[in-house]
Amino acid sequence: MRTPEVEVVELDAVPALGGLYARGVAGSARAAAARRRTVRPDDLPATELLVRGVRAEVEHLSTYQHLLGETGQDALPAGFVHVLAFPVATALMVRPGFPLPLLGMVHVANQVEQRRAVRLDEEMDLRVRAQDLHAHRSGVTVDLVAEAWVEEELVWTGTSTYLAKGHHLAPHSASTDPTPLPSPDNLVSEPQGALGTRGSDTRSEEGAGRAPTGQWRLGGEVGRRYAAVSGDQNPIHTSALAAKAFGFPRAIAHGMYTAARALADVGPARGEAFVWHVQFAKPVVLPSTVAVRVARADGEAEGFSFEAWSPRSGRTHLTGGVSPSS
Repeated sequence: MRTPEVEVVELDAVPALGGLYARGVAGSARAAAARRRTVRPDDLPATELLVRGVRAEVEHLSTYQHLLGETGQDALPAGFVHVLAFPVATALMVRPGFPLPLLGMVHVANQVEQRRAVRLDEEMDLRVRAQDLHAHRSGVTVDLVAEAWVEEELVWTGTSTYLAKGHHLAPHSASTDPTPLPSPDNLVSEPQGALGTRGSDTRSEEGAGRAPTGQWRLGGEVGRRYAAVSGDQNPIHTSALAAKAFGFPRAIAHGMYTAARALADVGPARGEAFVWHVQFAKPVVLPSTVAVRVARADGEAEGFSFEAWSPRSGRTHLTGGVSPSS
């Protein structure tokens, strides 16, 4: 099958998330009215969004570093680059022709390859595309791939995997094997968990390597603070009342906040060039105490593994790891 030519659409600036969410609500409403639930692998538009000359601001970086527990320095944390690229990915998902509705999607996994750290004084070109529609037992997954380039050097690649629950991939396609992803019970809003449903009550096996190496004490304001630094103002993270409307007892933490906290806990031992991956499970209800374990990778593997869970219930919030970039 012939690969379609990619259309590169250049934006003047990184778009504001508020306007994108409004477009996402409207587009999701139209999709619901049309009741189109089956998609094909070739339904993804061959479009790449490009924003040139993106540079971090000192105050924005400092606020992020303080909130996430990162060292104050001129190197941008890998999770901070995700924050900068996230609105561009959202802009792609609200464009006409994107086959899945923005609202109700669930962020189930994330992977970042950092080839080297981006410095505060460097300008980045951000490129975002969508790829790899796959069948999942609860719907259809899609990968949003963001790249950060400094001049002609690819320095950072982030792949965010989202699940559109209740949708189906057309049969007899090459991508219909169920994707081996964790249960879709982390309704974080990267960008659109608000219209999801509560996940299953997954619990980890007790006793199996669960001795914590640290603990997070997360106050009720954490969702609002990360929303302020990331721009992701989804109300399930900032308002207990809104969270209750979607089946949660209180507001929940952003998934990428917890992932970035785990990365910060690994610390400088991760090096400057690494692959950071995370799979999300049960959301963190705020306020909350979270047990965290960071350990050297097992066997001959290099790097670190991490996991976070509720010390009261044993329910896993996330698992992941960091390994050297090849």
